[in-house]
Amino acid sequence: MLSSVLNKKVLDPPFEAQSSGESLDRDDEGTDSFFSLTPLVACSNAMREVMDLVRRVGPTPSTVLITGESGVGKEMVARAIHRASALHNQIFLPVNCGAIPETLLESQLFGHRRGAFTGAVTHEEGLFRRASGGTIFLDEIGDLSLSGQVKLLRAIESKEILPVGSSAPLQVDVRVIAASNRNLHHAVDAGSFREDLYHRLNVVNIEIPPLRERREAIPPLVEHLIGLQNRRLKMSVKGADVATLRLLMSLPLKGNVRELDNILEHAMILSDGDWITVGNLPRDVRQDVVCSDSDNLRQALRIYERAHIRQVLSQVEHNKAVAAKRLGLSLSSLYRKLYELGIISSEKQVAGEVGGRSLSVAACAPGCD
Repeated sequence: MLSSVLNKKVLDPPFEAQSSGESLDRDDEGTDSFFSLTPLVACSNAMREVMDLVRRVGPTPSTVLITGESGVGKEMVARAIHRASALHNQIFLPVNCGAIPETLLESQLFGHRRGAFTGAVTHEEGLFRRASGGTIFLDEIGDLSLSGQVKLLRAIESKEILPVGSSAPLQVDVRVIAASNRNLHHAVDAGSFREDLYHRLNVVNIEIPPLRERREAIPPLVEHLIGLQNRRLKMSVKGADVATLRLLMSLPLKGNVRELDNILEHAMILSDGDWITVGNLPRDVRQDVVCSDSDNLRQALRIYERAHIRQVLSQVEHNKAVAAKRLGLSLSSLYRKLYELGIISSEKQVAGEVGGRSLSVAACAPGCD
């Protein structure tokens, strides 16, 4: 599940399983199901911009710096970049820099020779060598000490490493993607992060907005996370009812996707029916309901309308004719709503007949917000 991917640790073991030659539909941890990111992008302008950057920078060898609050999904975006690159069949190795003790940093990243220090009884190739030919994802890069930053800068600039205890540098061919939940520009001004390393990492910056700034993405994200949890928990929950979605969209969600995923896992375990209800949510969540950051009536109505239509479609197994009848809409009006609300994309041709002719979304919808 998503929370297991986002846990703070040096590696996401086993690192061999991170090779992207595997299916996108892995169910063991649910992580790869995110890589298309389609349900997260379709209704969020902010995430459309993120994924546009991913598509553009993915095929290049450029270094990327991903920034955003804890839990927004920085590793998911890093994986998406890797999959869009020429290295997609090679290893993707996530490393939590903040979890590596400073005294072991050089050895962990660059390896060591046997006898280099007390306890070094075997040769170790190090994480950079292990990721050679693929992508290394350096998470929490802002937690590196200044001395660690110097060694990392040398590895990025010269594309070679010097294992501890060795006098012969080794060439490494690895793409570097870094991430931080800190403002590294401010850290540079404060003297806690090297300016030269910052510029070396920040060739392309992708900032992921927090969920509270893209609340319209919460309903499809809820549906997606429930699908992942269904496979993990071996359940068949259909979704969250409208009242629950409205409550979830009003939460501050300071923990972002990680927090939302944990809330849904709790609710699914307590759910007795097909749909998660407010009563299934954690007690502290129900007691901590706050008003939405936006008081814009049009946006609030749009969010509610989208959630309600999605729920009706799910109840009728996505039979649009039956859904239109339940909603009191003509079939063409339903298709128009589906497009305007971002439930289907403008390129998709819908299989409906209106007046004896095939109905195209592009023909019946003026545009998407």
